[in-house]
Amino acid sequence: MLYWAVVFLVVAIVAGLLGFSGIAGAATNIAWILFVIGIIVALVLFISGRGRAAR
Repeated sequence: MLYWAVVFLVVAIVAGLLGFSGIAGAATNIAWILFVIGIIVALVLFISGRGRAAR
């Protein structure tokens, strides 16, 4: 998921450099949402994984 966040971030940067502000804004929002979801999933997996190892 973080891979796709980086992909959309690169798309946003390229679109911004080329002057496509609408596409750049949309890609930035998608990248931000995917980044936040990826961090939340990573934290949940990290916490649940440590609970199983301790048993």
